Amino acid sequence: MPVRPGQRDGIQHDHLANIPEANPYQQRRWVKRYRTEVAASLSSILSTFAAFPLDSVKTRMQTYKYDSFTDCIRHTYKTEKWRGFFRGVTAPMASVTLVRTISFSVYQRSKYTYAAWFKRNFGVDPLVHVNTPGTYPTFSTVACFGAAGATAGSFITLVACPFELTKLSAQVSVLMADRNRTSVSEPATGRTIAVASSYQNKGTFKTAKNIVKHRGFMGLYSGFNLHLLRDTLGTAIYFMTYESSKQILTTYRRDKSPTNPFAVVVAGGLCGVASWALIYPIDSAKSIYQRNCLTHCKGERVEKAPKIQFFNKRMYRGLGVSMGRSCVVNSIFFSAFEFIKKQINALED
Repeated sequence: MPVRPGQRDGIQHDHLANIPEANPYQQRRWVKRYRTEVAASLSSILSTFAAFPLDSVKTRMQTYKYDSFTDCIRHTYKTEKWRGFFRGVTAPMASVTLVRTISFSVYQRSKYTYAAWFKRNFGVDPLVHVNTPGTYPTFSTVACFGAAGATAGSFITLVACPFELTKLSAQVSVLMADRNRTSVSEPATGRTIAVASSYQNKGTFKTAKNIVKHRGFMGLYSGFNLHLLRDTLGTAIYFMTYESSKQILTTYRRDKSPTNPFAVVVAGGLCGVASWALIYPIDSAKSIYQRNCLTHCKGERVEKAPKIQFFNKRMYRGLGVSMGRSCVVNSIFFSAFEFIKKQINALED
């Protein structure tokens, strides 16, 4: 005899009759509705952890003097062992996942908003053009993706700035407190070393608490203007390059699917390299200024941010590492992102 809802072992229980059963179709509908956010968050965790050592080396080379990439690795391992390469990984694991999820969500919605504007004013729908087989990028598609990327980049700076500052602090805390290392901009004093030492070997949340203690709550937003400039320009270039490269490769290879694995891997790597190559001096200026802020308390005079010099070799210190890291991160990220989205889209409605 089948057991009806509200029964247990064939016996009627009225208090169980009103408990709603889990609906797998509602769960699928939710996952499909937020497939961009789900795919972005899972892919971010994987790609961030895999390439974090390269990010750590990049930050160290930007803010302190090393003879070469290998010299930085050698010194880091000698003084901090393997832990030094993953110091501060908690902050980006949380922040990059959050930031990328928000970024892709804002980008996706902005993309449709700008596409509707183009269609309304110029009679051209950039998204229809991109998804038409055998087409190449046009001004409308590049402008649409660039504007949507810039919107997403400027929006996420509010969330990303505190996390990135704590990550930078963790990555260079040992170096800041080391009397034998020479700062890029100014030699350390007893006072700055004392403040810098307070950040050493702290976790993500303790580092944030320490920053608030020394510089107040707004200290978490030290270097915000440079961060905003970097993320607005960088994210615009990032999405323009990815979407356009993927379209070109798909058309060139005569693939019917716009998410061909080869096109996704190459386009992902290219967008990471292109965006970092063009905004790297801004990122260097931001890192140096934030490092200087960490060695001063609230009310103390902090040296002005260095000028953004696109033709100064010093501003490109660690560029090779950063481009290599970005290429790896984004190839992994977009491959996982497109794969997860494809699997979610394949779920039955």
